[in-house]
Amino acid sequence: MANLTAFEFLDPQKQTANPAAINVIYGDEPFLKRQVLARLQQVVVGDAPEIAPTTFDGATAIWRNVADELATLSLFGVGKPRLVVIDAADSRGPQGQDSFLSRCRHLLETYITQPVSSGVLVLLANSWPTNTRLFKALTKSGLQIDARAPQQSGRGAKGVDEKAVEKWIVQWAQSRHQIVVAATAARTLLQLVGPHFGLLDQELAKLALFVTPEEPVADQLVEQVTGGWQNKTMWEVLAAAASGETAIALEHLDHLLQSGQHPNALFGQISWSLRRFATATQYFQPPRNGSPESVANALQTALQQAGVRDWPKGNLRSAAAQLRQLGSVRAKQLLTWLLEADLALKGSHANVHRARFVLETLFLRMSKAARA
Repeated sequence: MANLTAFEFLDPQKQTANPAAINVIYGDEPFLKRQVLARLQQVVVGDAPEIAPTTFDGATAIWRNVADELATLSLFGVGKPRLVVIDAADSRGPQGQDSFLSRCRHLLETYITQPVSSGVLVLLANSWPTNTRLFKALTKSGLQIDARAPQQSGRGAKGVDEKAVEKWIVQWAQSRHQIVVAATAARTLLQLVGPHFGLLDQELAKLALFVTPEEPVADQLVEQVTGGWQNKTMWEVLAAAASGETAIALEHLDHLLQSGQHPNALFGQISWSLRRFATATQYFQPPRNGSPESVANALQTALQQAGVRDWPKGNLRSAAAQLRQLGSVRAKQLLTWLLEADLALKGSHANVHRARFVLETLFLRMSKAARA
């Protein structure tokens, strides 16, 4: 039937794709997943609050029970199919049991050839490989929706498509919060928050309290409302860490943690910025003459290609200096360091008290002393 992105599926200007017997919503953006699932539910059963979907935990769900739900007519929704959701369909159980997808893949491949009309199945997954027979079968007969942040397309393009996110901010502000956000204000909001859609939605809800439906949200208002002391401190943390001023970075980090900020939330903002440094190393072309000025210009060009903007004025020059401080060897290791930190925060250091050590270790790796 269709393979769509969440943006395409949720676009109010496009006709919503019809649900299939099996629908997959995959990706690492919980907010987009929830919005897609809500739209699917609305299409399948309408706005009736009494017709709630049946939800199974993917780690423990048994196909027999899922199949029974799909084959059972809805008690309240006369003439409407039952919506059955498998949450975390690709996650292992608490004792290391195989995920629902691993255990039931062949059953799903068989089911899609002869599905029942009384139920609609939705699988929620973090990853969804395209090289499986199930993916290929659902490309023909199912609906697969990519709920990740949109990525740049084209040869050599990498990273989040910021233009697409900015466009979404403008559209979402209008459709959900009934406010008008200028394109420049959307860009400012994205720079402050990063491509975290749940946080962007929360900030738009706050901005809606400060303007009338006819009054456009301007850059200055975004900076005042969203760019509070915590965001300012976060930028100071990143600037100090990348500049090798580890003591200052650790001090600011401690202030944020003492104020109640969770290390995982801070890591999202940290990784968003540091990934750009890593990407810039791939774009960097050493100048022939090697003069400090030409190197600085080449670094700024690479950073621009990686998505760093000269906002506020002078940010690009500062970022180039930070990248020089890191050096090419460490900058190329950033993605590996970020992956290690992400895995630790989700595993061995998931506890909030241990999580801070992950961030502190990352900062120490970027210190001036570690460069030697």
